Amino acid sequence: MQTIFTNALWISPLFWTLILLAVAVLLFVRNKVRMDVVALLVMLAFYLSGILTINEIFAGFSDPNIILIALLFIVGEGLVRTGVAYQVSEGILKLSGNSETKVLILLMLAVAGLGAFMSSTGVVAIFIPVVLMICRQMNLSPKRLMMPLSVAGLISGMMTLIATAPNLVVNAELIKDTGARLRFFDFTPIGLVILSLGIGYMLLIRRWLGANGAAENQDNNQRSMAELIDEYGLRDRTKRFVVRTGSPFIGKNLNELHLRSSYGLNVLAIERWKHFRPVYTMPLGTSEIHEKDILMIDIGQQTFDLSEFCQSHNLEPAEIKSQSFNEHAKSIGMAELTLVPGSGIIGKTTQEVEFRSRYGLNVVGIKRDGELISDSFSGTPYKLGDLILVVGDWKFIQQMRSRTKDFVVLSYPKEMERVVPARSQAPQALFSVFIMVLLMVSNAVPNVIAALIGCLLLGYFRCVDAKSAYDSIHWPSLILIIGMMPFAIALQKTGGIQLAVQAMLQLVGDWGLYLVLMMLFIFCAVVGLFISNTATAILVAPIAISLAQQLQVSPIPFAMVVAIAASAAFMTPVSSPVNTMVVGPGGYKFSDFLKIGVPFTLIVMVVTVFLVPVLFPF
Repeated sequence: MQTIFTNALWISPLFWTLILLAVAVLLFVRNKVRMDVVALLVMLAFYLSGILTINEIFAGFSDPNIILIALLFIVGEGLVRTGVAYQVSEGILKLSGNSETKVLILLMLAVAGLGAFMSSTGVVAIFIPVVLMICRQMNLSPKRLMMPLSVAGLISGMMTLIATAPNLVVNAELIKDTGARLRFFDFTPIGLVILSLGIGYMLLIRRWLGANGAAENQDNNQRSMAELIDEYGLRDRTKRFVVRTGSPFIGKNLNELHLRSSYGLNVLAIERWKHFRPVYTMPLGTSEIHEKDILMIDIGQQTFDLSEFCQSHNLEPAEIKSQSFNEHAKSIGMAELTLVPGSGIIGKTTQEVEFRSRYGLNVVGIKRDGELISDSFSGTPYKLGDLILVVGDWKFIQQMRSRTKDFVVLSYPKEMERVVPARSQAPQALFSVFIMVLLMVSNAVPNVIAALIGCLLLGYFRCVDAKSAYDSIHWPSLILIIGMMPFAIALQKTGGIQLAVQAMLQLVGDWGLYLVLMMLFIFCAVVGLFISNTATAILVAPIAISLAQQLQVSPIPFAMVVAIAASAAFMTPVSSPVNTMVVGPGGYKFSDFLKIGVPFTLIVMVVTVFLVPVLFPF
């Protein structure tokens, strides 16, 4: 027996889908629960409500775009580990003259230009580490550049036909329904105008993104190597010596020279010219001295006769440059340690422990009760509570984390974030990325396969290892995207999209063409808040073409508006993977995207609605 409530709205799947959508948006806006956790709760709710099947809920895990995003994170890590990202950041900084305005302009131009021919998601993933390095070098908050990065990435989808999937979807629908087609560079004039407006807009509103100062998410207690050097008095004790022809040091290793035991000298670094540039290496006991090597030596004894030492060993004192420590920091680092109770090091001296042979590091300073031990600290027995400053290869510095039986690492310097463990593989990394981009541009293989080939090449050339590859993937971003995908399926399955389409056709029936385009843009933007821009294009493109046919005008401007509106996903972090990827590094909230994205979306709408008919008449 049927009742009045049989077909009631409140018991329909569509009603509960809309309620669930509203709750998810509310949780995003409040920012009390992590966005990836909200996404997982959405997936659970869809299953418990019976709206979607288990296969529909987890469909995102088999989506090639998810795999593509994960692979592109690895590509970005490869560029960081080989120093390519650091070189790009330095190049942008050199061209900009350390001007934040010029950095922002060059960054957006580079991202939009590259994104015109390859995946915008990939470009943003690659540039995230570059932007973070620029922020650290310029002492800027990542908030000030991460949003411009995502905006430029989205605008890149408006530059060419192949720049983003929605463009191809719209073009395919246009060919199928009308026989007309969009050419490769039809988007470019509109994209260039919007890019110019985007740069101007981001320059104007950057003051609302973050303070013009140190990065907000950076530990303020983290010191630089220069600060540690001054704190332990290392700068005054450190000297540079050139090994001249005929020196007895030539051909001998450090163990044979006995510099520490005989003279109280500690070799901190060996500078050797290779391929027309200086290379800095961490000295080990087996390190052999060559002619013209430059030795950076810590002179522990204040009474040491420097001139006599240089004369007897045919060494030439060299000037300590102000940038010497910064140059060394790319390959040689330092850390501050303290001893743990029960450590086997307590009561022993540095020499007795054989610190360099055992740990691969040099002890260059000891602080006890807040006071620096300056005289012959290498022969001073360690006590519980001592602070120990060590210098050495970054690889050995990082390994001290596992020496928990003897040490606790109190702090790493800021420069550790610039560590380049695979600098020699930089050409191979560029080659791997070039192959990936070439495959993407040529459409020889799907983008996900091109990215997979790029990652395998990076692994083969040892640009990344398994651990760094897996650690580089930002899993919360992936879970967020996967968790929000069921909304698109649910809205289609429950008839929500069809209902919206019918309402729109009734509303725009008697309106002018420009108002129809504006309504179409708004509809795309609203739908794109909650589902992917590709899904938005798939759903809205047939409606737009049908509207044009009913109004007896050219369908091309309607198709163009849908394509551009699908890329104009500036308003929420879940409307595009590009936005999602910058949430974590930029430290943004859901409200930040609303505050910045809504006004710019309206600007893009006005420009699109009035410019498209000029370029593509009705």
